[in-house]
Amino acid sequence: MSNCILVVDDEPDLEALLIQKFRQQIRDGALRFLFARDGIEALAVIAEHDVDLVLSDINMPRMDGLALLATLQEKGTDLSTIIVSAYSDMPNIRTAMNRGAYDFVTKPIDFADLQATIAKTIHHVEALREVQRRQEAAEHARAALSRYFSPNLAERLANSRDSLDLGGTRREVASLFTDLTGFTTLVETIEPSELGRLLNDYIAGMTDIVFAHDGTVAKIIGDALHVLFGAPSDQPDHATRAVACSLELDAFACSFRDHCHRKGISLGHTRIGAHAGTAVVGNFGGGRFFDYSAYGDTINVAARLQAANKTLGTRMCVSSVIAVRAQAFCGRPVGDLVLRGRAQPIRAYEPLDAETCASSETQAYLRAFQELESGDPHAVAAFAALVGRDAEDRLAGFHLKRLLNGEVKTTIKL
Repeated sequence: MSNCILVVDDEPDLEALLIQKFRQQIRDGALRFLFARDGIEALAVIAEHDVDLVLSDINMPRMDGLALLATLQEKGTDLSTIIVSAYSDMPNIRTAMNRGAYDFVTKPIDFADLQATIAKTIHHVEALREVQRRQEAAEHARAALSRYFSPNLAERLANSRDSLDLGGTRREVASLFTDLTGFTTLVETIEPSELGRLLNDYIAGMTDIVFAHDGTVAKIIGDALHVLFGAPSDQPDHATRAVACSLELDAFACSFRDHCHRKGISLGHTRIGAHAGTAVVGNFGGGRFFDYSAYGDTINVAARLQAANKTLGTRMCVSSVIAVRAQAFCGRPVGDLVLRGRAQPIRAYEPLDAETCASSETQAYLRAFQELESGDPHAVAAFAALVGRDAEDRLAGFHLKRLLNGEVKTTIKL
């Protein structure tokens, strides 16, 4: 890489002398020299060329070296400068150093000393540029990572040099999917500007909750979110976080839906599904585009549990893996779901907050489900009583309908 040196001096013979002394570096392309006779010319040259360092005399007409240094300092120009002056002129050399000069050489010039000083200054310039490159890379990383991660996690990852490398790793994660029902219909019924505001507010609220639980937003497609816990950093409590996040997302979505209904906007429920297990997670793509994604059966199961809510009448559906791993998990068993593409059923649960879990209605449901599981014919009456008490309990209604249709097992094929 060629380094450009601007020499500012009014001595007419200095240009030829420098070119002669540094001819080898110039020929090799290591150095390139530009020349100016005073500070005013120097500023014009700096404005038009990429200058790496300045070699400037102090005593010059129109604008001397000290005035040039002061002007560069005022403009915020970050140029390393070597001052040339007589050894006896130490007060001016001291002033130059106080105004940002990096080093100095004395007259008459010792070209061996000048060469060493230039080499040292170039090394300093390159070190500063490396720091700047790293800072710019970190800012780029923060900008990219902030799309997916909470601010604290994005800041931590931005300082990792390989955080944006393409490629995947196998990790233990909890995968969570959300979907807003009836969104496609809504798109056709309200003004685009109103839709934009609504969707932005909804996504902002949902992602704020995810970030509050240190989750990773792997993907946003329209109104739908794919969230990961346990990636890119290990989170041993990923299942606990997924459950807590699901409950908070559900509460926000219900509140947001009620707010929209009061404004005359018919917004559907948000459905949430979660599962935990192994997945391949990382940045995938190419030189111009990358996508932080996760792949594997764990991800597919989570997506299908989200979709299962539609059949079950629930808003949240998590796997038994999540329920077992989550600390102090509380919820209603849904049944043993045979998901599309899987031969073996997976036990699913509807997560509940502690207060709802302790309610008499939930306890009655647990007893009814136990009767269903054991084949007790009293299960029909138990679920009928639940529906009679709360017609909006769609999960109880789902089981009652199955029982009335002669389906007396907890295995549910979707």
